[in-house]
Amino acid sequence: MKDNSTGRGIFKDAVRQSFVKLAPRVQAKNPVMMVVYIGAILTTALYVLSLTGIKDENPGYILAISLLLWFTVLFANFAEAVAEGRGRAQADSLRSARKDVKAKKLKSPSNLEDYTEVLSSSLKKGDIVYVKAGEQIPMDGEVIEGAASVDESAITGESAPVIRESGGDRSAVTGGTTLDSDWLVIQITAEAGESFLDKMISMVEGASRKKTPNEIALQILLVTLTIIFLVVTATLLPFSGFASLQAGSGSAISVTNVIALLVCLAPTTIGALLSSIGIAGMSRLNQANVLAMSGRAIEAAGDVDVLLLDKTGTITLGNRQASEFIPVQGVSEQELADAAQLSSIADETPEGRSIVILAKERFGIRGRDLSKLGAAFVPFTAKSRMSGIDYQGNEIRKGAADAVKKFVVDKGGEYPEECERIVKQVAGEGGTPLVVTKNNSVLGVIYLKDIVKNGVKERFEDLRKMGIKTIMITGDNPMTAAAIAAEAGVDDFLAEATPETKLALIREYQTKGHLVAMTGDGTNDAPALAQADVAVAMNTGTQAAKEAGNMVDLDSNPTKLIDIVRIGKQLLMTRGALTTFSVANDVAKYFAIIPVLFFGIYPQLSALNFMGLTSTTSAILSAVIFNALIIVALIPLALKGVKYHEMPAGKLLKRNMSIYGLGGIAAPFAAIKLIDMLLTVLGLA
Repeated sequence: MKDNSTGRGIFKDAVRQSFVKLAPRVQAKNPVMMVVYIGAILTTALYVLSLTGIKDENPGYILAISLLLWFTVLFANFAEAVAEGRGRAQADSLRSARKDVKAKKLKSPSNLEDYTEVLSSSLKKGDIVYVKAGEQIPMDGEVIEGAASVDESAITGESAPVIRESGGDRSAVTGGTTLDSDWLVIQITAEAGESFLDKMISMVEGASRKKTPNEIALQILLVTLTIIFLVVTATLLPFSGFASLQAGSGSAISVTNVIALLVCLAPTTIGALLSSIGIAGMSRLNQANVLAMSGRAIEAAGDVDVLLLDKTGTITLGNRQASEFIPVQGVSEQELADAAQLSSIADETPEGRSIVILAKERFGIRGRDLSKLGAAFVPFTAKSRMSGIDYQGNEIRKGAADAVKKFVVDKGGEYPEECERIVKQVAGEGGTPLVVTKNNSVLGVIYLKDIVKNGVKERFEDLRKMGIKTIMITGDNPMTAAAIAAEAGVDDFLAEATPETKLALIREYQTKGHLVAMTGDGTNDAPALAQADVAVAMNTGTQAAKEAGNMVDLDSNPTKLIDIVRIGKQLLMTRGALTTFSVANDVAKYFAIIPVLFFGIYPQLSALNFMGLTSTTSAILSAVIFNALIIVALIPLALKGVKYHEMPAGKLLKRNMSIYGLGGIAAPFAAIKLIDMLLTVLGLA
């Protein structure tokens, strides 16, 4: 999913939205900026009154303060609007993929010729449709028959088509994608308006984002600080009046200056940028081709320390491939390949097709016509754990070693020890052994191999550096699981896993205080995904998995969690860094402004004017100008995020405190002094 909009278009829309967001109901959502908004209204009213002769301060000075406060509110609106604009642009590109197309609605999945053409918007959950090459998939669904390559570039942005087929964990299809080849029979799994694409459009729009618990807690802190400063500044009015009477010099602080002081001391920097930080965090995740169902999940990802990964389809490619024919003594490899291919001709599973292809590639053995052979195909069943073929008095079977052994022995045949040794060797190397027998005589073993995805081991090493433990979960036996775990580079594994054991493992880690993330793609992963703190479902997976997860990886890359964790940590760090900077700013502005305010009443305070500010007017104006401009200066950082460095949390905290804490104190002193000098040179103060 790529953002096709231009930066200029987002900028123009953000400028317009900055004024639209001046509506009181919008401003009320951000209490800190609401104070600035009310201050802007009050100073505007004071300016109007000053023109009628009721003066609080010089009209030109009041107007300057009023305009600066309005600009401060507009800059805050602009920051939020830019972040939301990215989300809207992404949503617009997704909407272009959603079209009301004609669909072939079948009366029966067994008769592809008997269909009615209907519009996709009229389809309901449970309807069955037939889609051919070149046609758009009308609605989300599960493939119940057929196999085809599907172009998902409209959603994922990736040009390479993906295979979707009935059965297994690659059966889910998304409305708006297009068939590149072959055909599919699809059962609709979503009503109109509730499709995965509709959910994506809703989620990527920043305006629809709900505040996370951390964000709410920070908002409460900012409101509390604002109330404290409100009380402090409000008491300055009567205090300064009383002090001027006692000292016999000077005058009470004006209402305009009190409002300006409140705005400068309140945490307006983080208050203005808080919403944009959260929206931008979700936008960065969307740009990484991950759909987050909530901001809460992104924040949780920042604290994850345990990751569970389903092996099939996540760590491995998902389909085991025949890689070798290993005959027993006295049997040629070609003889074994011939029998293996015969037993797999009618086997439409990826494993069965790979056996046929390997025999063809190694020995030029081509598939044969079963009808001419008078053959009967024996399908695989969970009970027999074998499949095969009977033809012209011959009986060929292939299947799990123990199942074939029992079959041969029960028929009066002999199961050679050499085959036992080969089976153990294949399993020890992480492969899946399938034993082939012909007429009760064992011919050898087919080596099926799980293909580990490229780059997985290196990415897991990166996770280890980030303090995240990786655990592979698989239904394979412990020996096979150990071999795959070693090849993939995970820290631990859970073999012979069931949905119940996956769920139990997650709960075990959670009770120990760990934050657990899980990636998965199958229906059997759904319970564990629902339990995990961060649940990333693969887009290639089933509908059940995607509904159970709180994130969906559109690229179906299990190591994408590294990017998710980085973005989660980056979101938390950005919020913390800018909060530190904002509070440090307030401290600096306090010491810069307060002494100058009381010059007229207490001349002795001039000793505290170590910055050498020209006057009360120049000090207040400089502080308010800085307060507005710093928001603009920090918008890029809020949108891009603080760069994440892989280092211990304590060291990272010290680093950010030194940069944003000390920087937040130093910046106002330097900037206010420079602005004061400029105002003085220009004769404006």
